[in-house]
Amino acid sequence: MSDAHLTDRSVDGSHEPVELSEEPIQLSTRDTGGDPDERSAGWSRRRKIGWAVALVVGLAGAGVLGVGGWRVAQQKDTQLTSPDRVAGLTRDDSERAKSTADYLRSGLAANIELDRSFGTVYRDPADDKRSVLIFGGTTLLWQPERDLDSLFRLMSDETGSVNGLRESQAGDLGGVMKCGSTSGEGGDFAVCGWADHGSVVMAMFPGRSVTDAGGLMRNLRSEMQTRG
Repeated sequence: MSDAHLTDRSVDGSHEPVELSEEPIQLSTRDTGGDPDERSAGWSRRRKIGWAVALVVGLAGAGVLGVGGWRVAQQKDTQLTSPDRVAGLTRDDSERAKSTADYLRSGLAANIELDRSFGTVYRDPADDKRSVLIFGGTTLLWQPERDLDSLFRLMSDETGSVNGLRESQAGDLGGVMKCGSTSGEGGDFAVCGWADHGSVVMAMFPGRSVTDAGGLMRNLRSEMQTRG
């Protein structure tokens, strides 16, 4: 069959020719998202909210760092002294007391690198069996509580476990203070320690309850510790 009848067919002049463009043809009748200006405004609001959240988080983080930095700066320059008399106690300068205090000081310094360390025995004039052994030192501590806990673990290795360890009021000088009890040759005795960003100190209190030892420790600290 010939196809000549198709090619010879004239174009109807009543219809305009279809013009093709390079723009894509939209086949769907669904809404594409609204007016472009509205979409832009929506994204702008989301960006603003995102920036606001990031700013709040950033300021909160800066606040934490600021408070922490201020605390380190306030506490890092610490001095410790061993007065002749402190908190109603008298320093024991006998050779036996000095030897005991030096042993404790050396044990502490071997586990925490200190700029300066000390060890002292204080006698209770009312009862020689209630002498206080106190030792510690000064240095910059970034995590005082961690270092204090390390000393309590050391104490547990030396004397047996420290029982009932709990946080106690540190007083006006801040930092952290903890107390508990352990056993020795003379029976149970209280153990307390404090630490801040400039110092770490421990003390043993034979013949005293944990509560009494905590109060005496705060008094000792208030008279032995100063900041430059």
